[in-house]
Amino acid sequence: MATQQRPLSPHLQVYKPQLTTAMSILHRITGVVNALGFLLVAFWLFALAAGEASYNAVLACLASLPGQLLLFAFAASLVYHLLNGIRHLAWDAGWGLEIPQVYRSGYAVIAVAVVLTGLLWFLGLSIGDAP
Repeated sequence: MATQQRPLSPHLQVYKPQLTTAMSILHRITGVVNALGFLLVAFWLFALAAGEASYNAVLACLASLPGQLLLFAFAASLVYHLLNGIRHLAWDAGWGLEIPQVYRSGYAVIAVAVVLTGLLWFLGLSIGDAP
């Protein structure tokens, strides 16, 4: 008995990259980054509980350039994931499902995430510099 040659499911190479695809993938990536970032928060809390020397060592690591980049990435990840999650909740309620609205809300999430991350980072640095 001969088997029929049926078409395979389309692969990523078939589809043109779209904003919705990129944002979905980024939402999943930021979820993983957030989980790893909360491990960093737990490490920071353990250092705080361990005493002043441990806490100062962790602060010194976080104050370094790699530490600052890590904190910035974690902050950006939190903000993007939160905003895109709110967008998904709106979709679950049946709002904004038309293609033009999907793209508008996508660009809005990206823009607001960039602005909020920058604002949080600026305010955090300003507060951290206070005596």
